[in-house]
Amino acid sequence: MKSPRSAFGLAAFLAGAGVTHFARPRPYDTIIPSWLPGRPRTWTYASGVLELACATAIALPRTRRAGALAAAGLFVGVFPANVKMAYDWRRRPLPYRVAAYARLPLQAPLVAWGLTVARSAQGIVSSDSTNKERGAAVSRLRGDK
Repeated sequence: MKSPRSAFGLAAFLAGAGVTHFARPRPYDTIIPSWLPGRPRTWTYASGVLELACATAIALPRTRRAGALAAAGLFVGVFPANVKMAYDWRRRPLPYRVAAYARLPLQAPLVAWGLTVARSAQGIVSSDSTNKERGAAVSRLRGDK
């Protein structure tokens, strides 16, 4: 198994982001797409809870894989908010536009980070030798010769 350093980094990143959804919710409220039902603040808090839940799951080895997969899904799920932000900020001063547009391609590495942590979590079988061992064990169980 790989070092859990990457997992702890992802957990810390998600925990920090989750906390900011409660400490300073207004910026998040403004990027909630209007087509979502309910109030933006509800979505802001819900996404903060999800980020904190993913962070907690990733920090614990037993739930790391599920938490990292959920985080990858969450990063995909919040992409419409980043698109809305980029669109809404298209007439702001250049530094703001750069920040808003930079968020769009940054989602891909975040999704990849979640998937990498999930793959490296305990219980994930990815090496050829381990797959051969598993195949041999299944064959023995079936009584194959």
